Amino acid sequence: MTTEKTLPSHARAVVIGGGVVGCSILFHLAKFGWKESVLLERDELTSGSSWHAAGQIHTISSDPNISRLQGYTINLYKEIEETSGQSVGLHSTGGFYLASNKTWYDYLKRERSKARYMGLDQEFISLKEVAERHPLIDSSHYLAALWDPLDGDIDPSGVCYAYAKSARVHGAQYFTHTPVTETRQRKDGTWDVVTAKGTINAEHVVNAAGLWAREAGKLAGITVPVQPMEHHYLITEDIPQIEERMASGQRLPGGIDYEANIYFRQERNGMLLGTYEPKSTPWKVSGTPMDFGHELLNPDLERITDRLELAFERIPALGRAGIKTIVNGPFTFGPDGNPMIGPVPGLTNYWAAVGVMAGFCQGGGVGRSIAEWMIEGEPSIDVWAMDIARFGNHATADWGTVKSAENYERRFVMTFPNETLPKGRKQKTTPLYDRLVAKGAVMGVSFGLEHVLWFANDPSDAHEESSFDRNRSHEYVAREIESVRTGVGAVEIANYSKHEFVGPGARQYLDRVLAAKLPKPGRIALTPMLSPKGKLYGDLTVACLSDEHFMLFGSGAAQEMHSRWFEKHLPEEGVRYANRSDDFHGIAISGPKSRELLSRITREDVGADAFEFRDIRQCVVGDVPVILSRLSFSGELGYEIYCRPQFLLRLFEAIEGAGSDLGLRLYGARALMSMRLEKNWGVWTLDYRPDFNASEAGMEGFINWQKDFVGKEAALAIRSTGARRKLVGLTIDVDGRDVVGDEALLKDGCAVGYVSSGGYGHRVNKSLAMGYVPSELATEGAVLEVEIGGQKYPAVVAIQPLYDPTGALMRS
Repeated sequence: MTTEKTLPSHARAVVIGGGVVGCSILFHLAKFGWKESVLLERDELTSGSSWHAAGQIHTISSDPNISRLQGYTINLYKEIEETSGQSVGLHSTGGFYLASNKTWYDYLKRERSKARYMGLDQEFISLKEVAERHPLIDSSHYLAALWDPLDGDIDPSGVCYAYAKSARVHGAQYFTHTPVTETRQRKDGTWDVVTAKGTINAEHVVNAAGLWAREAGKLAGITVPVQPMEHHYLITEDIPQIEERMASGQRLPGGIDYEANIYFRQERNGMLLGTYEPKSTPWKVSGTPMDFGHELLNPDLERITDRLELAFERIPALGRAGIKTIVNGPFTFGPDGNPMIGPVPGLTNYWAAVGVMAGFCQGGGVGRSIAEWMIEGEPSIDVWAMDIARFGNHATADWGTVKSAENYERRFVMTFPNETLPKGRKQKTTPLYDRLVAKGAVMGVSFGLEHVLWFANDPSDAHEESSFDRNRSHEYVAREIESVRTGVGAVEIANYSKHEFVGPGARQYLDRVLAAKLPKPGRIALTPMLSPKGKLYGDLTVACLSDEHFMLFGSGAAQEMHSRWFEKHLPEEGVRYANRSDDFHGIAISGPKSRELLSRITREDVGADAFEFRDIRQCVVGDVPVILSRLSFSGELGYEIYCRPQFLLRLFEAIEGAGSDLGLRLYGARALMSMRLEKNWGVWTLDYRPDFNASEAGMEGFINWQKDFVGKEAALAIRSTGARRKLVGLTIDVDGRDVVGDEALLKDGCAVGYVSSGGYGHRVNKSLAMGYVPSELATEGAVLEVEIGGQKYPAVVAIQPLYDPTGALMRS
């Protein structure tokens, strides 16, 4: 059935896909004012994975903002039910998160701490209360239970139709049995969306095609690295205890048991039980058949036998009940388990909303974020954890299958702070990879690129022991930092982003996009980049190599996000832009002996007066052409040396040879992150992100208020009223365990802020953090508390950096 007989010839937006995500996007677009929006569904609404979803809803997620959006989604169901007249079958039962060992108990303590500052109403309840609220559970298997009153379950089909009908009430249209066969972009940036029933010229296209996201992506010439996975759940026959409770109107809450790897909820007078198999089964790796719809796959309970045994042990009634239905259906996972949404880098007016495996928890939040982004230019909260730009060209189809399978298998498996996952590795490496591993490097990965975390004594010693406590790298990192403090250290910096701008209009363009005063030739400046609403959109280093040649250095993880931004604002002529992150690798050297080392491998005069702090030049170092800058993220005297990848090995050997009698030691990212904490320097994606403005993040001093720039009007308004919160450094009186981020900061027992990042400062011998607190508490020596592992510890505000507060060392 369709709501209109004839397709419109034009639309503000065409949404491809009639599952929960597509329907939510259509609803939000129409509600927020884009009434000329259209949804096209190849079959019936809910076809694909939405119709057979388990329908369990919860708020907990690894990312706090995703948790916020999941809370928004759940609270939205009443609205769409009332607007549409369509029941969503919402049962607000509340839900348990159950820990049967100390590790998962520690995890739930971290989740409870996050919930404090997010304003979510989560509380630990006693095991006696667990048994009272859910008499079928044998609570003796558990140590703790976290309770969330927002959790429950819904009717998947009812939700999809409620979104679609609500969208129609707000003026949008949807068409079923209308598969998209082509998406062609015109020169003016609009898209012709072709179907057998006609062609719609759309200002914007949204790929929300679910199981067919890969196929829809191919129509636009892009690879979408998602993978459908087979997934089982079962529904039992009626259970007498549930029948008795239902007679008096008592419905059982849902729950998740992490160690048993199961989720469960009441389904009519029986129970629904689902699990994530330890060995995943990717479905239709080569592509989803276009004629697939409301079908299920053949079940294979042997895959989940061990999980069923645990479930029957912990919920004995399940083992006594017969199985009425076994569901094995495909649903789509992304490489890290989070959705992939937003403007697709490299395309104009083409949007993604794919890989939303928890669609009935996240669909409302995804729909709101996409609609805000399309209509207002940016979402209302930072959605970096879902932004499709967090993946680059390393995210090939096969890599996406491997990582999506890994994420599926680890759905309820603990991932510790700083833990690195094994699959899909060595997708991108530098010429130094084998050399560094041979020297004992423990590698991590960022934006697909392998980089050093820390150095063990040798390859046989290079391993981690994952824990919430300080892990075995602690003393090794201390050794690396001591060498930087007293002598000289070297770290590979290939994973920084590099953006190049060339042409007669480059300065004028960057002067508009960046908020700081641009440097003169041969100089470097630090600059925030703001959104039109005055929010942070970048923390970058801008270097002027010549009047018409600039390089920007920044977060490697955010390189596609920033590339997308630069290209969006690029003029038609006068400036050539390129993301050069893979074209320039490099090595940074730091420490009091770094100048001596550098002088041995270059003919340049690098004396303190000839090569000053924040100078940059193109020259020869180690017998190779480089871009040499006097800059250091360690807080010590230091230099960053960038070269093309083919020269990196030669540069490395030159540095290593010249530093042998200076006590040169290689170091990694953990040492660098520790040293920057001692300087109160934030980093992008942690301390600096679009949730905050320059005033809140302490970057107001870098802004040139005398010029015009993107976001100036909003930034001035914020400046005039004053920031309501501030980013500060903190010292924490704790031993053996440090904060890692997202812990609640408390005053008089109430959550007033949160930790954005943290770790141990080896040069000052203190546990450190950075975090956002109310402006009135952003004063030197203000005493707060931080919640770590369920315990509260004193946290003292440190406005001044603890190490070299005047910056004399790096300017020496």
